[in-house]
Amino acid sequence: MSNVDTAEIQKFSEVAHHWWDPNSEFKPLHEINPLRLGWLDGHAQLASKAVIDVGCGGGILSESMAAKGATVTGIDLSEKALKVARLHLLESGREVTYRHIAAEDMAAKNPAAFDVVTCMEMLEHVPSPASIVRACAQLVKPGGWVFFSTLNRNAKSYAFAVLGAEYLLKMLPKGTHDYAKFIKPAELAGFARAAGLDVVDLTGMTYNPLTKIYALGRDTDVNYLMACRRPAEPGTPA
Repeated sequence: MSNVDTAEIQKFSEVAHHWWDPNSEFKPLHEINPLRLGWLDGHAQLASKAVIDVGCGGGILSESMAAKGATVTGIDLSEKALKVARLHLLESGREVTYRHIAAEDMAAKNPAAFDVVTCMEMLEHVPSPASIVRACAQLVKPGGWVFFSTLNRNAKSYAFAVLGAEYLLKMLPKGTHDYAKFIKPAELAGFARAAGLDVVDLTGMTYNPLTKIYALGRDTDVNYLMACRRPAEPGTPA
């Protein structure tokens, strides 16, 4: 539990009751979810896979992966967010197992237990993102997929993700992001390789403030997604 920013947990816990309101501060998550779900499914074919969603929050991605036919476990350190996630299952009828546990502790107790590991929009909110990446690498089976999404660190990302999204367009509450915690793709790739993962794909996500449409593409200057795989053990199919 040492890799925890209690202020970050508190920040998201205070607004947890808004998690499933598509017009709340979580509106961007609702809007990007179809894009990231399609990207994940295109790589990993989620149906019938054992998936763990690290930093699941209120369960937006977790539920959508369950709807694809995956067996999903969601973990988070915000009790309030998990309570909201569990309550929403009563509405949606989806099946997701939610647990209040740190990624590192889950990895120690369940090594190589999952076909797919997702860690989306979380790394920029923890003191040691490299520790989370290592835990994700431990959680996945040989040959399995690990997916990350986070924010690049440069002048453009500060202008768009902090000044633009939080202050000008007011898409997010002020203080949602700490620019110093943003992670360059090369840094994340380094964390992944150090943890024994192969980087397979790097995709950018952009937002057009005029059309209010998100899109995936080559521009990784602000938001980006990274697909990794744990090498298969010798003699086993990838």
